[in-house]
Amino acid sequence: MPGPGPHLMYAMSSGLGLTTLSNGRFSAHHTLTYTINAFFGPDIGSFSEWLGSTVGIGFGSALADAIHHPFYYVLILGLPLSFFYSWLSRFFIQKGVLYSNSGVPLTKRQCLFLVSAGSLSHFFLDHLFEENGHSTLYTWILSTGWWKNRAPINPDAVVIVGFLCTCLIGGFIYINRVQPFNTLKQQSNQSLKLILFVASLYCLWCVSQIYWVNPRRPAVGEEADLGVLVFLATYFFLPHYLCISSMHSKDLEAEQIPL
Repeated sequence: MPGPGPHLMYAMSSGLGLTTLSNGRFSAHHTLTYTINAFFGPDIGSFSEWLGSTVGIGFGSALADAIHHPFYYVLILGLPLSFFYSWLSRFFIQKGVLYSNSGVPLTKRQCLFLVSAGSLSHFFLDHLFEENGHSTLYTWILSTGWWKNRAPINPDAVVIVGFLCTCLIGGFIYINRVQPFNTLKQQSNQSLKLILFVASLYCLWCVSQIYWVNPRRPAVGEEADLGVLVFLATYFFLPHYLCISSMHSKDLEAEQIPL
């Protein structure tokens, strides 16, 4: 699986991109918290395993297996880590260690978003580049394609997939047409809803052809579209959405942790 370099560089580069696009609202505090959890976070169990074997305690392996998971890591350590990183952000600001445009430390809620985003981004690389390409998830992604022989062309698949793609492009043009009646934020929200709606129907079509029809039929030719869409939604778009959400925090002052 990827080592420290790829995890750190991928997450930090994504954070810097968000910093540039947000004009500093995604601060260095956001980027550091996200980056640390994208690398060290889910792999903290490996360090515990090494420590346990060193001192003769046998809890390390079980802890490593439980924590090295995109969701269990957040469920087990998300809340305590959100307290810790919020306190650390406050400490860095008070001591002048790390700059923040707002001058306000991260809240527990923001840190929880960043911890979750870091865990998912960690497995974005792990699932693609571990176990010699035979990881369980990667094998499932490929299984949603058609690899037996040349995929037959089903007219209904051409019509349905073509219709959904046309709706996506046409709907986007309509929402973002010249002289719109909505604000830019409303247009973005409506475009996102359109993407999610079409993606849901697209996945439903793929599921029906792969799992419901007997015998199975190729949903979109030879392509593994269902696996790709689920993977990207979970491990690429969701963590970046959590990062963006971490820039918005309600009751900011009420969330602070005193030293």
